[in-house]
Amino acid sequence: MSEDKKPIAHRFRGFLPVVVDLETGGFNASTDALLELAAIIPEMDETGVLSPGQTLFFNVEPFAGANIEKASLDFTGIDPSNPLRGAVAEQKALGETFKAIRRAVRESGCHRAILVAHNASFDLGFMNEAASRCNIKRNPFHPFSCFDTATLCGLAFGQTVLARACQAAGINFDADEAHSALYDCEKTAEIFCHIVNRWRELGGLDSPAA
Repeated sequence: MSEDKKPIAHRFRGFLPVVVDLETGGFNASTDALLELAAIIPEMDETGVLSPGQTLFFNVEPFAGANIEKASLDFTGIDPSNPLRGAVAEQKALGETFKAIRRAVRESGCHRAILVAHNASFDLGFMNEAASRCNIKRNPFHPFSCFDTATLCGLAFGQTVLARACQAAGINFDADEAHSALYDCEKTAEIFCHIVNRWRELGGLDSPAA
């Protein structure tokens, strides 16, 4: 194996999977507010076992003119006007998150990040839209490809709802903590790593040598 590349650089065709969960003010990435952003960068040991790594989390200030649906706030329990949230501007939240991801991509020997999320097209759409709105040119994520854990869980466990998939996988899931970007991101990272590792144990693709 190349000395400047870690095992994870060979496992996903040079892509570094980064688990993301967002809480938003609605379903329209162009008009609705981004309210919470969580990201977890998985790590792979020398034997090819994947585990959750560095965690990033930000409460995010709605951008100027953002739409926020009451139904979304009722669902998540977020109060965007609460000063105790310690919310930061989108530019800062995305800037710091992308900086950490770019560093991890470089240190792992990968060439780009790929977003992992539950119903991933939703999160990727909001991330891309926010990056464009903030005029961030170096978005580390692949612009349209992603790993969707709803699909993976449907294949592995016959469940597409995150809570039910975790239950089927033997991963503890607290419904009272759900719909927080940080908690859901942690559980998505756990089940993604579980599926990748279980596939390997069953004789699936290992981390090939360089």
